[in-house]
Amino acid sequence: MTAFISQFSLRSNEAASALTIAIKDTIDVAGYPTTAGSRALAGSPPAARHADVVQNVLDAGWHIVGKANMHELAFGMTGINDFTGTPRNPQDPARIPGGSSSGSASAVGLELVDAALGTDTGGSIRGPAACCGVIGLKPTFGRVSRVGVAPAESSLDCVGPFARDMRTLIAAMAGIDPTFGIGAASEGRTGINIACVSVEADADILKAVQNAVDRVEGNMRSIELRLLQDAFDAGLAVINAETSRAFGHLAGAGRLGADLEARLRLAAATTAAQLEAAEQVRRRFTEAVDHALADVDVLVMPTLPTLPITVEAARSGTSVIAMSSLIRPFNLSGHPALSMPIPVANSSLKAGLQIIGRKGADERVCAVAACFEAALAA
Repeated sequence: MTAFISQFSLRSNEAASALTIAIKDTIDVAGYPTTAGSRALAGSPPAARHADVVQNVLDAGWHIVGKANMHELAFGMTGINDFTGTPRNPQDPARIPGGSSSGSASAVGLELVDAALGTDTGGSIRGPAACCGVIGLKPTFGRVSRVGVAPAESSLDCVGPFARDMRTLIAAMAGIDPTFGIGAASEGRTGINIACVSVEADADILKAVQNAVDRVEGNMRSIELRLLQDAFDAGLAVINAETSRAFGHLAGAGRLGADLEARLRLAAATTAAQLEAAEQVRRRFTEAVDHALADVDVLVMPTLPTLPITVEAARSGTSVIAMSSLIRPFNLSGHPALSMPIPVANSSLKAGLQIIGRKGADERVCAVAACFEAALAA
């Protein structure tokens, strides 16, 4: 089982020594095929040019060490891939690594690289980050270039970084987005205004979130966030329709995993009426999140409602759709959201704390996360 699809060494001429980074295999690296972890795309020609984010990290001095493995076609939450192999969960090899950016999270958690790039369409950075006990950031939608990223068109997908600590994550984010303010993202903050969103999750995870919030110097209040479940359902409709448009032509040829065949058939049945209703929810939910953030710095909640299930349970048919119940809504709204590991009482596994900020305020989200990191380490 491997975190990588292919390994190589790529760096700018100016970077004799640099931090290492892996690139998810939906992101073009010139000279290497972009296969999205799928047998159906295994014969793809090498990319002619780097994706914008790849060129940016090279220009920033990073050393690219390979293409990261992933859930096939970035269309699944488990990270299980019978064609390329399933990346190992650094927290517990018996458990799923999460998808779809499974290899990126695994490589970081196993300390094979300093950072990795993933993509997040319905939680595909934050979910694996929570499963693997690392940090993952979904930036504000549209802030980071998607030129050279598959699928070419998406109203949900974002490229973002993984790392084991906030300093490295901030450096990686600055690498893919030259407009990102390292100073603002790194500044110490006191008196943080936090709204803790009331959600359904395992009691131990809710307690872990509360314990983390209690350790940060600031003001906290609990809130209800309207339309969270509706936004989850709407986001699922949108991702189904957009993935069907991008990859539906690959179905039926016998070159996809059985789970992908089934999901693409279901996705193809998404109706125009469902999409119209989803867009109405998108507008209303985005307004609700904006309103909730109007007088606080961030919203916080668990990343996942439960700890990751075992690979055996996932293969036996245990549903994982609820894994994305708390993360997919913020793809629909486009707000920046970060997952960071927090300890869970009486467990060797860490859960994920999700921090959501105002659109464009990715630096503030990182600064708050850095405060949580420092408080939890004290």
